[in-house]
Amino acid sequence: MKSLCVAVLLLAVSGLVMSAEEDSSSQAKLLVSKQILNKYLVEDMDIVLKYSLYNVGSSAAVNVALKDSSFPADSFSVVGGSLELNVDRIPPGANVSHVVVVRPRKPGYFNFSSAEVNYLPSDEAKQPQFAVSSEPGEGGIIAFRDFDKKFSPHVLDWAAFAVMTLPCLAIPFLLWWSSKSKYEALVKGGKKDKSNKD
Repeated sequence: MKSLCVAVLLLAVSGLVMSAEEDSSSQAKLLVSKQILNKYLVEDMDIVLKYSLYNVGSSAAVNVALKDSSFPADSFSVVGGSLELNVDRIPPGANVSHVVVVRPRKPGYFNFSSAEVNYLPSDEAKQPQFAVSSEPGEGGIIAFRDFDKKFSPHVLDWAAFAVMTLPCLAIPFLLWWSSKSKYEALVKGGKKDKSNKD
């Protein structure tokens, strides 16, 4: 009798575990990435951020809301897009991308932390799921003047250099041209004298 009770109890527990696994496997599961697409982060120049949401579950994610509050208004201004995204549904196996352009107001080091996402894992779900994106980590924002010194084409600098070196090149050329012209005139004059004597 005892062994029969234990067997029934074990069967009931395994049934509960299997039903819980089935419930979780038939739900949506979002993987969220946050990327910075710029090679250099420069003061007063655009920084492009890309958020990608992947539904790797077997059900649609419903009422998906992404919010990134890691860019304070005193340090960054939003130039294009929004740091908040609302999507009605993300079907299973689908993905959604969202691009935002921000502009840093001052140089220095900044921690690019993760964005927050909440969603309903199925149409019947009442309890929202929470997720966070990957975080790019700390990045250095270069002062614009330093970036300009290193990467600008320096057209004015090269033009000033050309103007300053012009006398150094032009004066020797003019002296050479003058002596060449005189020498050629003397040679031609000498040939004419010889032909007149003959």
